[in-house]
Order: sequence, then structure tokens, then C-alpha cells
Amino acid sequence: MDRNILIVYYSRSANTEKIAQLIQQKIGGTLCEIEPELAYPASYNAVVEQAKKEIQAGFRPELKTKIEHIESYDTVFVGSPNWWSTIAPPIATFLEGYDLSGKTVVPFCTHGGGGAGRVERDIVKLCPQSTMMPGLAIYGSGGGNAESQVSAWLQELGFVER
Repeated sequence: MDRNILIVYYSRSANTEKIAQLIQQKIGGTLCEIEPELAYPASYNAVVEQAKKEIQAGFRPELKTKIEHIESYDTVFVGSPNWWSTIAPPIATFLEGYDLSGKTVVPFCTHGGGGAGRVERDIVKLCPQSTMMPGLAIYGSGGGNAESQVSAWLQELGFVER
């Protein structure tokens, strides 16, 4: 399966970043970290409070990250931590700011016990003209099982490892 792949992710604690890097190692593609203009606080509790308020308000932070030639990608992996059962606000900003119509979107998330929550459903809402593939939810960083979980998922989806 020959695809032009973009792997975008937002990661506050490096868990989602680890999964994004594993995906790239397995199937290639361009890795792109989504960074908000204003970083989230270092304190976990402060982030939790800020994220809760932002999600409830539908807030979309400005992004530092700019993606050139998004039209050249046909498959976009979208990674986010599960914050309050949904995607982190920087990922929502990305999805609203770029036209992914006609592209295949592949969601993945990391979580602290909430599973996938509404992550996939909320990405579908923000990408109504995209083809959505089944996502992956990994607890924390996935520990020693992360690589095998990512490999199994990619194989199920029909991506061939390099």
C-alpha cells in the first residue's frame, strides 16, 4: 500500500509522541508535532484544569506549527492525549484549520484509563469529508507492549511495515 503519510500529534507528556514515532518507524511518513503558541503549564493539575475549561468553552489555541502542502498527503494519522474524553484543543485547532476532505484519517490516542473516550467520534465530526479508519487507544506510553500494539493495529488496517 503506497501512501503519502502525515503523522500529526500533540503530546504534553511524551506518551503520544512515543506512539507517533513508533508509527513512523513502522510505516514511514512525515512526523509533525502540533505545538500551541502558548505552552500548557508544567504542573499536571494546572493542565487538567486549563484543559477542562478550554474543552468546555470550545477554545481553539493558536498554533506555532504550520504544515506546508497538506494537499500532498493522502493519509493523515492524528494523535492526541485523551483529555476529558476528547481530543486536546491543539488537535481540534489543527483539524479545523486544515482541509482533510478526501483524505484517509487514522486517529490514535494515549490515555490514563479513559480509553478512546469520544476521541474518534469527535475527530469524525471535525473531518466530515474524510474516510475514517479505526483508531488505537494506548494506556500511558504503552510500556513494553507499545510496539506490538502499534504493529498489530497497523497490520489490521493494511499498512505494511518497512
